[in-house]
Amino acid sequence: MDQQPSSTPDIQVLSDKEIFTKIWTSPRLVFQYINERHYDKYVAILLIIAGIARAFDRAATKNLGDTLSLWVIIGGCIVLGGLLGWLSFYIYAALLSWTGKWLHGKGNTTSILRVLAYAMIPLSIALVLIVPQIGIYGIEIFKSDGDITSAGLLPNFFFYGAMILEAVLGIWAFVLCVVGISEVQKLSIGNAVLNIFLPVLIIVVPIALLYFFFFQFI
Repeated sequence: MDQQPSSTPDIQVLSDKEIFTKIWTSPRLVFQYINERHYDKYVAILLIIAGIARAFDRAATKNLGDTLSLWVIIGGCIVLGGLLGWLSFYIYAALLSWTGKWLHGKGNTTSILRVLAYAMIPLSIALVLIVPQIGIYGIEIFKSDGDITSAGLLPNFFFYGAMILEAVLGIWAFVLCVVGISEVQKLSIGNAVLNIFLPVLIIVVPIALLYFFFFQFI
């Protein structure tokens, strides 16, 4: 589990099609190629799609349908998710580069952002699953008490099946992130997992402490 990633002197040349197919079965091979060849193709579009997918997920989690219309949610997720999502990935890559040095990791912001983009490929499929869900249930999937049971047996079967598949895709995206970070920063799998959470800790913990002390003394 904590073995160091091996370095391969001759990286196999991969076509665009092979990158998008082999990343499901041989992710380290793909990330080696992306990292060594500085393969930037599709990075921007993948980050935009991932940002949109995450925006829709947050919209459902935060029950935005309770206060906003369906078209406002869709427009906001596409525009803001596509723009701010890309920026959030860049900031996260910069933080990973910084915290990775604490673990003697390598890799700059650009190289980390590159592998993060391809690690988000499963989220592209998850985004596709959202479209028919909105078509069937509309605003209801974004409400805290939305009615997602009255559409009939087949639509309900699709809805819950899509939810399970989205969860699986989310898990696989995390696995790809771990493998990608391990490869580009030359970290063990264990340290790669640790580094993924370090940026969150250095942001969340200080905010939580400030929040605690602020309300303790007012």
